Amino acid sequence: TRPSCSFTPAGSKLKPSDAKDDLPEVEVRLQDQTMINEFGRLNTRLKELQADSAALKEKIEHLDDATTELMMGGDSVRLKLGDAFIDCSEDFATEFCEKRQEKLQTEMDAITEEEATILERQKELKKLLYGRFGAAINLEE
Repeated sequence: TRPSCSFTPAGSKLKPSDAKDDLPEVEVRLQDQTMINEFGRLNTRLKELQADSAALKEKIEHLDDATTELMMGGDSVRLKLGDAFIDCSEDFATEFCEKRQEKLQTEMDAITEEEATILERQKELKKLLYGRFGAAINLEE
């Protein structure tokens, strides 16, 4: 999915697509183009983070399911590490799963924090760009 930002060379005129002839054109300055480009980069990064977040949630759920299964299992279990299986105790496997869950949750928290930072910056950019260009620019998805 591509962001639907309007990219226009600096120094050109930007006019709403449904504009009437009596609406003035607004010149796109270099700083405006820089902000538009920043918004686009942030939007791309946000999509990447959302995909990473979904993958991490799935891994955390799988580990949670594995931990639940271990509670119902016997004394000896087989733990898959990469392509190999190792025999280990239920306690070791449970501890392994819990530590892995904690690590993934830490990664998830970092992603959530970065998403919030990006959304805040995008909000600032929208305010500035819509204030300058009004309906002549589209910064929505």
